[in-house]
Amino acid sequence: MWRFALALLTILALASASPAGAQSRCKVMDPTGTPLNLRAAPDGKIVGTLSNGAFVSVVKEGVGADGKPWAYIARYQDDVALGWVFREFIACY
Repeated sequence: MWRFALALLTILALASASPAGAQSRCKVMDPTGTPLNLRAAPDGKIVGTLSNGAFVSVVKEGVGADGKPWAYIARYQDDVALGWVFREFIACY
């Protein structure tokens, strides 16, 4: 019986585990009040912008050449990949 309980706890723990930030609900919170730049790579070419208040999810996180944090994001509603943003300008719940 204890093996069953241990197996069940292991399955539940694995099911609830996720990569850093994956599928977390995040919101664009750029303190400058301007649209947040979407980039092809951390600190790379600008490929678009997002308005403050847009909901996104973090797909993966990285660090730029200058050591600052970046996040590769997708639209929260449908997981469409968007690009890289400066991590400090999104707030995750």
